Amino acid sequence: MARKCAISGKGPMSGNNVSHAKNRTKRRFLLNLRTVRITLEDGTTKKVKISARELRTLKKNS
Repeated sequence: MARKCAISGKGPMSGNNVSHAKNRTKRRFLLNLRTVRITLEDGTTKKVKISARELRTLKKNS
């Protein structure tokens, strides 16, 4: 499974590592993904990978 949030669809971002000498090399900023069990409307549970931000949003709105 890709490093993507199952709810928001967000994926990794790209950017640069910057040293003290201001040398730049490419890097990826990965999501803080968490595997959680979500109860669906029909009563079944499903394991999904969601970002920590979406987990906070789910806890706030439920």
